[in-house]
Amino acid sequence: MNLLNNSSFQRLQSGLDAANLRNNVIANNIANVDTPHFKRSEVSFESLLKKEMDGAQLSLQGRRTDPRHFVIGPTGGIPDASVMKDGSSSMNNNQNNVDADREMSLLAENQLRYNSYIQAVNEQIRMMRTAIEGR
Repeated sequence: MNLLNNSSFQRLQSGLDAANLRNNVIANNIANVDTPHFKRSEVSFESLLKKEMDGAQLSLQGRRTDPRHFVIGPTGGIPDASVMKDGSSSMNNNQNNVDADREMSLLAENQLRYNSYIQAVNEQIRMMRTAIEGR
């Protein structure tokens, strides 16, 4: 029996993975702020998850009696975070498009998001511990 395998906990785990990936991408952007012709990247996860969750509630879904059957309708699964490169803009004369101030603010925003995910995970674990211990 896996107590921490519900969909809410899996979404939080995917959010933590996305925040970790976003931190690495932003750090890479900041490290290459002076690299000529470097184009910044960004991570998309929350919008993909919202789109997946909104779509899963409005469509019909086929019933599967065997895991080898095809999935009919939305999967209702958790999307993977995707890294997108912004190749169209330019900030400097060297064709670099990294703005260090913007990247630092995105890094702070990502840290707040990561902390909120951690607090939600801790709250779920605390509630399960309370239920198991019966307090």
